[in-house]
Amino acid sequence: MTRVSGRAETLDVLGVGFGPSNLALALAVQEHNERSGGSSRVEAAFVEQQAAFGWHRGMLLEGATMQVSFLKDLVTMRDPTSPRSFLNYLQGQGRLADFINTKTMFPSRVEFHDYLEWCAADVRHLVSYGTRAVAVQPVAGDDGTVDELDVVLRDAAGDGTRTVRTRNLVLATGLVPWLPPGVQRCERIWHNSELLYRLRDLAPAPPRSRRYVVVGAGQSAAEATAYLHDREDAAAVHSVFSRYGYSPADDTSFANRIFDPEAVDHFYAAPGEVKQMLMDYHANTNYSVVDPELIGDLYARAYQEKVGGEQRLHVHGASRVTGVPEAAAGDIDLQVEFLPTGQRHTISTDIVVYATGYRPIDPSGLLGDVGAWCRRAEDGELLVERDYRITTTAPLRAGVYLQGPTEHTHGISSTLLSTTAVRAAEIVDSVLGHRRPEPELPVAHDAVGEHATLGSGVGDPGVITE
Repeated sequence: MTRVSGRAETLDVLGVGFGPSNLALALAVQEHNERSGGSSRVEAAFVEQQAAFGWHRGMLLEGATMQVSFLKDLVTMRDPTSPRSFLNYLQGQGRLADFINTKTMFPSRVEFHDYLEWCAADVRHLVSYGTRAVAVQPVAGDDGTVDELDVVLRDAAGDGTRTVRTRNLVLATGLVPWLPPGVQRCERIWHNSELLYRLRDLAPAPPRSRRYVVVGAGQSAAEATAYLHDREDAAAVHSVFSRYGYSPADDTSFANRIFDPEAVDHFYAAPGEVKQMLMDYHANTNYSVVDPELIGDLYARAYQEKVGGEQRLHVHGASRVTGVPEAAAGDIDLQVEFLPTGQRHTISTDIVVYATGYRPIDPSGLLGDVGAWCRRAEDGELLVERDYRITTTAPLRAGVYLQGPTEHTHGISSTLLSTTAVRAAEIVDSVLGHRRPEPELPVAHDAVGEHATLGSGVGDPGVITE
């Protein structure tokens, strides 16, 4: 544990990860600072291990649209007058009238990603790309309390480490692709998150038509199936999932209220059994469900091919892949079981795409000793306050906030865009609400000591070089 030595400048917020959640936080911080000054200013910096901003780039499929209204962008639900709204982005791109004429609330995924990049460019001075947080170390005061944290950072190039000191740590490290036990990604076995990258690197199609199997029943699986079916005129595409058929997403008006900011308040205050009931009731708004129009499109394709007698799209409902596929030379032979009868058959394929979802990253590995002061429920889940601040015990008083894996406390919208803007404002308010007066410490006369003075957050965003 590091001891406070002299007066080292300290950030108010260090965000780890820079996807939409921490991007929304950066925008909220910037707009707060534009309105306020002096002691209410929030000094923030962010680190992201990618070399540049990117969000699900491997699934930016042509024609794929967002499943959430453009009004649920990074700012509008927090402040409809914000200059960083999707509508203001459209105005700046000269496409506002054109977009209005499309009569849709759901922009293409490619366009919305461009909006996210536009926002990220606006706060570029706050972000260190190509940088990974590798350790968090407590900084103790004279009385043993931990009001600050040292976060050790490593450049992607491996050029040593550097340390930043912060009063609050905001973890938004996203989700990681999940594959069934034993399945290993390789040249011909993929997760759908890397679909476009893998297709780009494929060798030219063999003389015969290429064959694909997509495993999964959700939106991403259906989109991948349709995309692969379109991509090569002669390609055979098999879709395998355990439901009898694709299930439609419930995006009706009353059901969508589960994504309202007010619903987070209700969910957070609810007893555990009510939380589970609500998650069960409304799982069909988000999990393993597909846009009804896409379901209809896939069914129409399969039917027309059946009429024509040359079927390329094969949907294997109520089925599952048994065993672990091996991508040796030649065919990949998948054993598929039809669940109602137990009958098994083999699908020989060239490529297997697993659209089997994502799992949250447990922050314990990064938090290290600090994690021992983060309280957990009996089931091992982190206890998180309404303001997304992890519940901690003495001597830790520095804030550790969690963006994303909080479904168990904040509900189904936690990993989605729906409440991102409002959540960012709540975290800024919480950081300000927990701020303590600066102690009167003697001014250090040695400019280079245990900690050098931090930058302003512009250019090199507040890092201490070791």
